Amino acid sequence: MHDMVSVVTQRIAERSRTLRTKYARRIDDFDESFPRKTLNCTNLAHGIAACDAVSKERMLDSRTNIGIVSTYNDLLSAHQPYQSYPDLIKQTALEIGAVVQFAGGVPAMCDGITQGEVGMELSLFSRDVIAMATAVALSHNLFDAVLCLGICDKIVPGLLIGALSFPQLPVIFVPGGPVVQAK
Repeated sequence: MHDMVSVVTQRIAERSRTLRTKYARRIDDFDESFPRKTLNCTNLAHGIAACDAVSKERMLDSRTNIGIVSTYNDLLSAHQPYQSYPDLIKQTALEIGAVVQFAGGVPAMCDGITQGEVGMELSLFSRDVIAMATAVALSHNLFDAVLCLGICDKIVPGLLIGALSFPQLPVIFVPGGPVVQAK
Protein backbone atom coordinates (compact mmCIF):
# COMPACT_ATOMS: atom_id res chain seq x y z
CA MET A 1 0.00 0.00 0.00
CA HIS A 2 1.25 3.48 -0.82
CA ASP A 3 2.50 5.36 2.26
CA MET A 4 0.03 8.24 1.81
CA VAL A 5 -2.91 5.80 1.54
CA SER A 6 -1.78 4.19 4.81
CA VAL A 7 -1.56 7.58 6.53
CA VAL A 8 -5.00 8.66 5.33
CA THR A 9 -6.50 5.28 6.24
CA GLN A 10 -5.06 5.55 9.75
CA ARG A 11 -6.44 9.09 10.18
CA ILE A 12 -9.90 7.94 9.08
CA ALA A 13 -9.74 4.95 11.46
CA GLU A 14 -8.77 7.20 14.38
CA ARG A 15 -11.39 9.84 13.57
CA SER A 16 -14.18 7.27 13.22
CA ARG A 17 -13.22 5.02 16.15
CA THR A 18 -16.00 6.27 18.45
CA LEU A 19 -18.74 5.93 15.83
CA ARG A 20 -17.48 2.51 14.71
CA THR A 21 -17.46 1.33 18.32
CA LYS A 22 -21.06 2.51 18.80
CA TYR A 23 -22.11 0.77 15.58
CA ALA A 24 -20.33 -2.46 16.59
CA ARG A 25 -22.26 -2.38 19.87
CA ARG A 26 -25.50 -1.92 17.90
CA ILE A 27 -24.66 -4.97 15.79
CA ASP A 28 -23.96 -6.98 18.94
CA ASP A 29 -27.39 -5.95 20.25
CA PHE A 30 -28.99 -7.48 17.16
CA ASP A 31 -28.00 -11.01 18.08
CA GLU A 32 -29.99 -14.15 17.39
CA SER A 33 -32.68 -13.02 19.81
CA PHE A 34 -33.68 -10.15 17.50
CA PRO A 35 -37.31 -10.75 16.55
CA ARG A 36 -37.59 -11.54 12.87
CA LYS A 37 -40.85 -11.75 11.02
CA THR A 38 -42.83 -11.45 14.22
CA LEU A 39 -45.61 -9.42 12.67
CA ASN A 40 -49.15 -10.03 13.78
CA CYS A 41 -51.55 -11.55 11.27
CA THR A 42 -52.87 -8.24 9.97
CA ASN A 43 -49.41 -6.78 9.38
CA LEU A 44 -48.16 -9.99 7.79
CA ALA A 45 -51.22 -10.03 5.53
CA HIS A 46 -50.32 -6.55 4.30
CA GLY A 47 -46.72 -7.62 3.76
CA ILE A 48 -47.58 -10.58 1.56
CA ALA A 49 -50.87 -9.47 -0.02
CA ALA A 50 -49.35 -8.66 -3.40
CA CYS A 51 -47.29 -11.86 -3.61
CA ASP A 52 -48.16 -14.71 -5.93
CA ALA A 53 -49.61 -17.86 -4.30
CA VAL A 54 -46.26 -19.71 -4.14
CA SER A 55 -44.50 -16.76 -2.51
CA LYS A 56 -47.32 -16.32 0.02
CA GLU A 57 -47.08 -19.95 1.05
CA ARG A 58 -43.29 -19.76 1.35
CA MET A 59 -43.44 -16.61 3.44
CA LEU A 60 -45.94 -18.19 5.78
CA ASP A 61 -43.52 -21.12 6.09
CA SER A 62 -40.83 -18.61 7.16
CA ARG A 63 -38.75 -19.16 4.06
CA THR A 64 -36.00 -16.75 3.11
CA ASN A 65 -37.39 -13.40 1.99
CA ILE A 66 -35.04 -10.97 0.28
CA GLY A 67 -35.92 -7.30 -0.11
CA ILE A 68 -34.85 -5.26 -3.13
CA VAL A 69 -34.21 -1.54 -2.94
CA SER A 70 -33.60 -0.05 -6.38
CA THR A 71 -32.61 3.28 -7.90
CA TYR A 72 -34.09 2.46 -11.29
CA ASN A 73 -35.53 5.33 -13.31
CA ASP A 74 -35.92 6.05 -17.01
CA LEU A 75 -33.56 9.03 -16.94
CA LEU A 76 -30.19 7.51 -16.11
CA SER A 77 -28.50 5.17 -18.57
CA ALA A 78 -26.37 3.52 -15.87
CA HIS A 79 -29.56 2.48 -14.07
CA GLN A 80 -31.26 0.84 -17.04
CA PRO A 81 -30.32 -2.75 -16.08
CA TYR A 82 -32.23 -2.25 -12.85
CA GLN A 83 -35.49 -2.19 -14.79
CA SER A 84 -35.28 -5.93 -15.49
CA TYR A 85 -33.12 -7.10 -12.56
CA PRO A 86 -35.94 -7.42 -9.99
CA ASP A 87 -37.94 -9.83 -12.16
CA LEU A 88 -34.82 -11.88 -12.95
CA ILE A 89 -33.87 -11.99 -9.27
CA LYS A 90 -37.42 -12.95 -8.24
CA GLN A 91 -37.53 -15.80 -10.77
CA THR A 92 -34.14 -17.14 -9.69
CA ALA A 93 -35.14 -16.95 -6.02
CA LEU A 94 -38.35 -18.89 -6.68
CA GLU A 95 -36.32 -21.61 -8.40
CA ILE A 96 -34.20 -22.09 -5.26
CA GLY A 97 -37.08 -21.86 -2.79
CA ALA A 98 -36.75 -18.25 -1.64
CA VAL A 99 -38.95 -15.19 -2.00
CA VAL A 100 -37.95 -11.76 -3.23
CA GLN A 101 -40.03 -8.64 -2.73
CA PHE A 102 -39.41 -5.23 -4.23
CA ALA A 103 -39.18 -3.25 -0.99
CA GLY A 104 -38.88 0.17 -2.52
CA GLY A 105 -37.55 2.45 -5.18
CA VAL A 106 -35.45 5.38 -4.11
CA PRO A 107 -34.87 8.62 -6.01
CA ALA A 108 -31.71 8.84 -8.04
CA MET A 109 -30.24 11.80 -9.84
CA CYS A 110 -27.05 12.37 -11.79
CA ASP A 111 -25.11 15.54 -11.12
CA GLY A 112 -23.62 15.15 -14.59
CA ILE A 113 -27.08 15.73 -16.04
CA THR A 114 -28.15 18.46 -13.61
CA GLN A 115 -25.05 20.66 -13.92
CA GLY A 116 -26.15 24.19 -14.72
CA GLU A 117 -29.81 23.30 -14.20
CA VAL A 118 -32.23 24.42 -11.53
CA GLY A 119 -31.97 21.85 -8.74
CA MET A 120 -28.32 20.93 -9.27
CA GLU A 121 -27.64 21.85 -5.64
CA LEU A 122 -29.86 18.93 -4.60
CA SER A 123 -27.26 16.37 -5.64
CA LEU A 124 -25.49 16.19 -2.28
CA PHE A 125 -28.78 16.34 -0.36
CA SER A 126 -30.12 13.46 -2.44
CA ARG A 127 -27.82 11.06 -0.55
CA ASP A 128 -29.73 11.74 2.67
CA VAL A 129 -33.09 11.30 0.92
CA ILE A 130 -31.87 8.00 -0.56
CA ALA A 131 -30.72 6.86 2.90
CA MET A 132 -34.09 7.71 4.41
CA ALA A 133 -36.02 6.07 1.56
CA THR A 134 -33.88 2.93 1.91
CA ALA A 135 -34.55 2.78 5.65
CA VAL A 136 -38.29 3.23 5.06
CA ALA A 137 -38.25 0.41 2.48
CA LEU A 138 -36.58 -1.95 4.95
CA SER A 139 -38.62 -0.99 8.01
CA HIS A 140 -41.28 -3.69 7.63
CA ASN A 141 -39.45 -6.50 9.45
CA LEU A 142 -40.19 -8.94 6.63
CA PHE A 143 -36.72 -9.46 5.17
CA ASP A 144 -33.86 -11.82 5.84
CA ALA A 145 -31.46 -10.00 3.52
CA VAL A 146 -31.35 -7.06 1.13
CA LEU A 147 -30.17 -6.46 -2.41
CA CYS A 148 -29.43 -2.81 -3.16
CA LEU A 149 -29.49 -1.95 -6.85
CA GLY A 150 -27.66 1.31 -7.37
CA ILE A 151 -24.64 2.97 -8.86
CA CYS A 152 -23.15 6.44 -8.33
CA ASP A 153 -20.89 8.22 -5.88
CA LYS A 154 -23.87 9.62 -3.97
CA ILE A 155 -26.45 6.90 -4.49
CA VAL A 156 -24.45 3.93 -3.19
CA PRO A 157 -23.48 5.73 0.05
CA GLY A 158 -27.14 6.69 0.52
CA LEU A 159 -28.21 3.06 0.07
CA LEU A 160 -25.49 1.95 2.48
CA ILE A 161 -26.41 4.51 5.14
CA GLY A 162 -30.06 3.44 4.97
CA ALA A 163 -29.20 -0.27 5.04
CA LEU A 164 -26.90 0.20 8.05
CA SER A 165 -29.98 1.19 10.04
CA PHE A 166 -30.74 -2.55 10.05
CA PRO A 167 -27.49 -4.25 11.08
CA GLN A 168 -29.24 -7.62 11.39
CA LEU A 169 -29.78 -7.71 7.60
CA PRO A 170 -27.02 -8.92 5.30
CA VAL A 171 -26.79 -6.51 2.34
CA ILE A 172 -25.42 -7.10 -1.14
CA PHE A 173 -24.88 -4.26 -3.59
CA VAL A 174 -25.66 -5.14 -7.18
CA PRO A 175 -23.88 -2.93 -9.71
CA GLY A 176 -25.55 -2.28 -13.05
CA GLY A 177 -22.26 -2.66 -14.90
CA PRO A 178 -19.75 -0.15 -16.15
CA VAL A 179 -20.95 3.32 -17.03
CA VAL A 180 -20.18 4.07 -20.65
CA GLN A 181 -20.34 7.64 -21.84
CA ALA A 182 -21.48 8.39 -25.37
CA LYS A 183 -18.85 9.92 -27.63
